[in-house]
Parts: sequence; C-alpha cells; structure tokens
Amino acid sequence: MDEHAVIKTLVFETNEKKPLIVLMHGDRQVSAKNLARHIGVKSVEPATPDRAAKFTGYLVGGTSPFGTRTAIPVYAEKTIFELEKIYINGGKRGFLVEIEPAVLNEILKIEEVEVGIAN
Repeated sequence: MDEHAVIKTLVFETNEKKPLIVLMHGDRQVSAKNLARHIGVKSVEPATPDRAAKFTGYLVGGTSPFGTRTAIPVYAEKTIFELEKIYINGGKRGFLVEIEPAVLNEILKIEEVEVGIAN
C-alpha cells in the first residue's frame, strides 16, 4: 500500500501541556516549529507514550483520532484531502481502516494545516 496514503495519528503537547493530534502522511514528518507557529503557541513536541495513552486511551502504535478518551483538537495535513482513499489506524496496532478523506471532516472537527516535511 502507498505509504503516502497511510495516515499517521500523532499526539503532540504544547508548551502548556495541552494535547493535540496531527494526522500526517506516512512518508512525511511534522515540523513542530511550523505547527507551533500555526496554532499560536511557543512550542509543541511529541507526547511521551504514557502521556499519549493517557490523553487518547490508545496504546502507541494503535492510536486513532476517533473515540479518544478526552476531546483533543485534531489538525490534518491539507494534502490528505486530495487523496481518493486513505488508510488510518482504527484503534489497535496493525488495524488500518480504508476510508475517503472527506469522512474525517464529517466525524471530527479538523483544522487543515501545512506542516509536513519530507522524511
């Protein structure tokens, strides 16, 4: 399957320890600097596995943006919505769900961002 169509669910924390989720192509990384600038905070960094599990209720490697334990803002790389189909984690390690990207906007309140950088 095309790594670009596999969407990672990444949990970050702001400098104020507030969680957020970023949906990113499998072949891209998140520019934390650009993300922080976009959302208007001093800095963001990946949450530790323990903190990510506390926020979402999922184990790292099985994190899904759907049904998180607490309400967490979700940001998605803008180009995800240009794809016909995506593969996103369904809440368990190794369990990917194939959906149309538009479904993300129907289910989640997503803010589109442009923070992806090449691996």
